[in-house]
Amino acid sequence: MPSLKITTYGNPILRKKVRPITKIDSGLKKLAKDMLEVMHKADGIGLAAPQIGKSISIFVADISPIQEEMAPMIFLNIEILESFGSSPYNEGCLSIPGVVAEVFRPEKIRIRYMDLSGRRHEGMAEGVLARVIQHEADHLNGKLFIDYLSEDALEPFQAILKGLEQKNKKMLARKKSAKTVTH
Repeated sequence: MPSLKITTYGNPILRKKVRPITKIDSGLKKLAKDMLEVMHKADGIGLAAPQIGKSISIFVADISPIQEEMAPMIFLNIEILESFGSSPYNEGCLSIPGVVAEVFRPEKIRIRYMDLSGRRHEGMAEGVLARVIQHEADHLNGKLFIDYLSEDALEPFQAILKGLEQKNKKMLARKKSAKTVTH
């Protein structure tokens, strides 16, 4: 079982832009496999590296619970080149448990990315896959789905968000004090 933990709202890594992947090695391949396992265990359909505390440009997606014919996918250094249309969809996030809200996103996107073999791909994604790709690509740029919500739409979730922030502040303070050595 992977030792990866899902990072939650309030942790600063979720607001940072990641660095690109420059080397594909066995460690990165293991990380991708572990990310898929953690995502599946949490009943998610997408998971980006910042969500497990890593500031690198990788995310995994598996929409087979919604579209059975789809296999799990791994995206490195993704770029969204073009987008088309717009539609609403209820989104949630493994890093923001308890918050689900309607978000408008493009329905279809043209993307460029690299796979774990180092091969480059360019193509179109639409529907749920396009939405998951956009959601996870946002994570790689320090953006969260709640950033798309109006103040009124966000209001019912303020207590949850404040609770997650408090939890992260306490956790980060414990980690900092554990690293402090006194003589």
